Amino acid sequence: MDAKKIFNSLDQIKLSIDQHKDEIEKLDQEIGDGDHIFNIQRGIKESLDLKDELSDQAPNDVLKKIGMKIMTTVGGSSGALFSTLLMGMSKKYNGELSDQQNISEMFSEGVEAMKRRGKADLGEKTMLDVLIPVSSELNKLSNQNDVKNIAEKIKKIAEKGMLSTKDLIATKGRASFLGDRAKGHIDPGARSSQLAIEAICNTILNQ
Repeated sequence: MDAKKIFNSLDQIKLSIDQHKDEIEKLDQEIGDGDHIFNIQRGIKESLDLKDELSDQAPNDVLKKIGMKIMTTVGGSSGALFSTLLMGMSKKYNGELSDQQNISEMFSEGVEAMKRRGKADLGEKTMLDVLIPVSSELNKLSNQNDVKNIAEKIKKIAEKGMLSTKDLIATKGRASFLGDRAKGHIDPGARSSQLAIEAICNTILNQ
């Protein structure tokens, strides 16, 4: 793991999010505030703007500084939560571990930080319905060496988590005011999170 890999992943995430902009916007208009796609795209842009400045820095410093930038420039709950994820991840980096072990431990720490910040957990129709299962699967696979096999499994777990939100009743955010009417709709944060994870996995698979 290094700064180049982090920014390459962000480039791929940007492409995927931009391609699915209208879909995410529609999902958010149905059960949310309608600003999720704007906040996500702004967060990615602000992150990529740091590429030259952070290109020679350690992965933990890159993630921390991107997280701080998102915190100060991106509105909505997604800005606060994704900055929390990245800054949480930065605290667990260990240069002596393999990439698989590092990513597993870092992602787990970041997701736990998000859970605390958002006071949310699995099954509440949020992005955590993607991120928590992905974190659990990464922990199970952290000692495997076949990174392409790991990427394939993580893609499937992320998609399953995203699709699960369709039948859930929201307990957080604006969607929580809809009660049963939120059922039948995929959570926009879960969809954007799944697309981001899929983009990273596809980058690994296409190497």
